[in-house]
Amino acid sequence: HHNVPPLSPVSENTQPNSRKRVRSASILQSYNVGATNVTLQEHTVGRDQRADVLGKHEGFRGCTIWFTGLSGAGKTTVSFALEKALTQMGIPCYGLDGDNVRHGLCQNLGFSKEDRTENIRRVAEVSKLFADAGMVTLSSFISPFRCDRDSAREIHKTSGLPFFEVYVDAPLEVCESRDPKDLYKKARKGQVQGMTGIDSVYEPPAAADLVLHSGKDSKEDCIKAVIDFLVEKGVIPEKALSSLSSSPVRQLFVAPSSRLSLERELREVKHEIELDIVELQWLQVLSEGWASPLYGFMRERQYLQSLHFGQLLDLKRKCLFPGEVDSNEEDDDHSQFNMDGPINQSVPIVLTITKEKKESLTTDGCVAPVISLSYGGKRVAILRRGEIFEHRRTERAARQFGSIDERHPGVAQVLHSGEFCVGGDIEVVDRITYGDGLDGVRYTPIELRRILAEKEADAVFVFQLRNPIHNGHALLMRETRAKLLEKYRNPILLLHPLGGWTKDDDVPLDVRIRQHKAVIEEGLLGADWTVLSIFPSPMMYAGPTEVQWHARARLAAGVHTYIVGRDPAGIADPASESGEALYEVEHGAKVLSMAPGLSHLNVIPFRVAAYDKKACEMAMFDSSRKEDFEFISGTAMRGLAREGLTPPNGFMAEKAWTILADYYREKNNQ
Repeated sequence: HHNVPPLSPVSENTQPNSRKRVRSASILQSYNVGATNVTLQEHTVGRDQRADVLGKHEGFRGCTIWFTGLSGAGKTTVSFALEKALTQMGIPCYGLDGDNVRHGLCQNLGFSKEDRTENIRRVAEVSKLFADAGMVTLSSFISPFRCDRDSAREIHKTSGLPFFEVYVDAPLEVCESRDPKDLYKKARKGQVQGMTGIDSVYEPPAAADLVLHSGKDSKEDCIKAVIDFLVEKGVIPEKALSSLSSSPVRQLFVAPSSRLSLERELREVKHEIELDIVELQWLQVLSEGWASPLYGFMRERQYLQSLHFGQLLDLKRKCLFPGEVDSNEEDDDHSQFNMDGPINQSVPIVLTITKEKKESLTTDGCVAPVISLSYGGKRVAILRRGEIFEHRRTERAARQFGSIDERHPGVAQVLHSGEFCVGGDIEVVDRITYGDGLDGVRYTPIELRRILAEKEADAVFVFQLRNPIHNGHALLMRETRAKLLEKYRNPILLLHPLGGWTKDDDVPLDVRIRQHKAVIEEGLLGADWTVLSIFPSPMMYAGPTEVQWHARARLAAGVHTYIVGRDPAGIADPASESGEALYEVEHGAKVLSMAPGLSHLNVIPFRVAAYDKKACEMAMFDSSRKEDFEFISGTAMRGLAREGLTPPNGFMAEKAWTILADYYREKNNQ
């Protein structure tokens, strides 16, 4: 903020363009002279009228958020990120930056105390005008003097406009270590004069409206703190927060007009990979956009990012060695899908092949330019610009599952898969369907967004499950909705059972869907506020690692709140004789609450429900009378049905239990 030198009067003959500089200097000397013969004019359009045509939400929101702090503290970083978030929420806003205004509005000002005071006065007046127009003005200025900031507040107060001072607090040593413009370095050498924090004082706010500890907290934490503050102050309506969870969706289906052309091309492709059912399900996940922004099965670059960092850092195609430069500009796919930062991707999505298949797909070390993907003898997709890389199966299992014991079903799948992975761009001919009578409830993220919009949902909460629903589950979902109704007008439940591969002893998908429908029909969940849809992902039983994937994928459908259970995606430790859980049962919820890229997701831990023997119903467990409660786990529930026994009255809706019991009775008779 200090690389614009102060102006000083110069002789007309000493430098080129001197007339312009003399004129600027004269303006500088006279800016404190008040104009005369001016009268304040009243607008004929009021703030409420402006608000009616500005932004997506009702009500006037004009205000100024004034970010102050040392150079390098992160004021502009937070301000511009907040500007993007507010825009995404449909709230009109504009960011005013210290460097930017000195290119125009304040280009004739230097860094003397008087000039700095005038700089802040001008910006405060402009901020007031933006706020009066109904904008949320984000003003990022060092503004080192307390009296200048107080004057800026008074300018807004006089006009009846909210003004919030946000102190972006970072220690000087942190700011110096960042020093993006080398200003501190130059100031230490005497090359820059009047550098705030070095040879010019900074007066911290005595009573800021909000303090951001940007020296130790992440950018995401700082942004969230400001958003929470603005929600509290009524600037951001609660319902607008759901927009932050609605990430862009990237579908991989070809356009209908190109379908015949792709089918003709596929018939001519010589190289083919036959998918198994789990690989087909992952192809469905990719093609429908649940794993956006991935454009196909992972290449080595994205695989390593996911395996080691649990995130996608970029969409570049090549994995380079340190110091190696990629000259192919098309290698970066940001132009087609904008990634503003890392995206949570806790599990790899890869297509594995054997050594023999690798050899058939390559010629002189080059991978075939196009490869068809088939299932059941039908070519369903094409893979372009393929890359083959080694699949270190034991390493992957250890990192993804924390185990290499083949008795773990997810570990077994990885260890028995191919020695290589093939990644590349995918184009899918058409939606993947199964003809099992359930395709009608397999909604894509975009379809779900449309359904939820038609229901006028202003909040969406999701409950994932791979077990039948008992009355305790239903109670939790009703309680969650009741809490959301305190803030939202119409929260909608996305009942989203996992529909991909599961263990052999899990209840089949078709039985679960019929059981879920029965729960809705019997009124335990409201038909008007519940959307039943199948989530196509296969199950991995990877505990806290997998629960991040389950939550992150639902963002594509516009989910706002995620209900996380005890031991989500968990499994018994295969090495434990007592059946102890492999993953600590509360870690899933704890990890999800701080997972990178999911900070705007509202996470609700699964409260423990048990059968209340006195009330003869499922209820939230009360430790003060624990002797009155009986715990019936999912395993125990399936055991009762398998043995043909009836659970306690009130444990599960009668029709729903009948469906489950009939399934096990038929299975026992086979």
